[in-house]
Amino acid sequence: MSVVYFVIPCYNEEEVLPETVKRLSEKLEQLISDGIASKESRMLFVDDGSKDKTWELIEKFSSDNKYVGGVKLSRNRGHQNALLAGLMTARGKCDCVISLDADLQDDIGVIDEFVLKYQDGCEVVYGVRSSREKDTAFKRGTAQGYYKFMAALGVEIVYNHADYRLLGSRALDALAEYKEVNLFLRGIVPLIGFRSDYVYYERSERFAGESKYPLKKMIRFAVDGITSFSVKPLKIISNAGIIICILSFIFFIYAIVSVITGSSVAGWASLMCSIWFLGGIQMLGIGIVGTYVGKIYSESKHRPRFIIDKTIISGITDREKESAGQ
Repeated sequence: MSVVYFVIPCYNEEEVLPETVKRLSEKLEQLISDGIASKESRMLFVDDGSKDKTWELIEKFSSDNKYVGGVKLSRNRGHQNALLAGLMTARGKCDCVISLDADLQDDIGVIDEFVLKYQDGCEVVYGVRSSREKDTAFKRGTAQGYYKFMAALGVEIVYNHADYRLLGSRALDALAEYKEVNLFLRGIVPLIGFRSDYVYYERSERFAGESKYPLKKMIRFAVDGITSFSVKPLKIISNAGIIICILSFIFFIYAIVSVITGSSVAGWASLMCSIWFLGGIQMLGIGIVGTYVGKIYSESKHRPRFIIDKTIISGITDREKESAGQ
């Protein structure tokens, strides 16, 4: 039997936590009774600087439920850093970790398949959505377009996979070797290698609370993923510059010929369009380059990706004085 840890990042999740703890406890007990998971298996809730009573609830549940543990970050660090904090806390305490969201939109009924594939020799098991029929047309179109765009840029990413995955102990040790501050785990995990497999599932509706990923955050997350794993946008700018220079040279030749033949006509509109077009290309190029420079700036500081304030495992609370995950 394997010691299995569930890692659940939480940000203002007081509405969903009671039901989440109930469902995951039932699932863990079923895994144990079926001989798939060990009695030492746990749930690890990571409070990412919540402003509501999320941490108070985690403390309460940990005193009443032996399977519930918690990690409290010193401040809000974002979903990816909170997830990494949980993974690194679970590292060394279990055989494998399954990460999932607190709203349980990801089907926990397939967790058995995750663990069985791990026991069959897979170090990484990806949860992949079998369809997006429940999404709005806008969300479905943008999500599918994003995955295709990432693939076109050369980023190794699993199509229709978010952060519902299993990582074995060897994969966790390998993940700890990645030190970048700008985290995009969906791109990092495939780089680890090791034997992997997929589990397909249907994603359900959120049963309470509101999504913590509005459009603004989704766009920012998408940009982080692109700029963290591909330099093709810089190459696109260079190629666009070369093409524009060639077109400008051709237009220059055309203008000289027009003057010589006496067929030139003063064109204010074409001149203004050219200026605005070139100005837009330049501003876009500066913005993309600036994004990369900003990431280099963040990485060069070597600041900790998260700092743990408190840890609760099996009812014991420890205050962490050292930053982790560096």
